[in-house]
Amino acid sequence: MPQFEFMKSSYSSGNGECVEVALNMPGAVAVRDSKRPAGPLVLLAPAAWDAFRAGVAK
Repeated sequence: MPQFEFMKSSYSSGNGECVEVALNMPGAVAVRDSKRPAGPLVLLAPAAWDAFRAGVAK
């Protein structure tokens, strides 16, 4: 399994309820629940991640 380097959003409230994102792997964006770091993760194509972020920003 690749070594993803996850980071929390700067908007995280500190209560542990957020997602973490890894952008360090070419061709993939990994997303996971910060409360379950050993749990499942979602892998997205960078274009899909960009589209998601653009939709959230509206």
